[in-house]
Amino acid sequence: MQRTSAFWFPAKRYGWGWGLPVCWQGWAVLCGFFILLGAGFIFLPPETYALELTVYATALAGLLALICYLKGEPPKWHWGSK
Repeated sequence: MQRTSAFWFPAKRYGWGWGLPVCWQGWAVLCGFFILLGAGFIFLPPETYALELTVYATALAGLLALICYLKGEPPKWHWGSK
């Protein structure tokens, strides 16, 4: 299946996964992730809400991975330049 739009997250040169964003949409998603993660630490202090914070952070990371999967290059193992 050929994608017609540009990727927000390119594949890493080494290993599996995605690198830093290459367009403003990707940067907005990444900045939003860190802002929401920071807000989680403010509103769910780890000393009191350790389980809730863990679930929240895991859900945010899963959402980021889903967005990277949908808007990034197809994931596969890379061994550097071809």
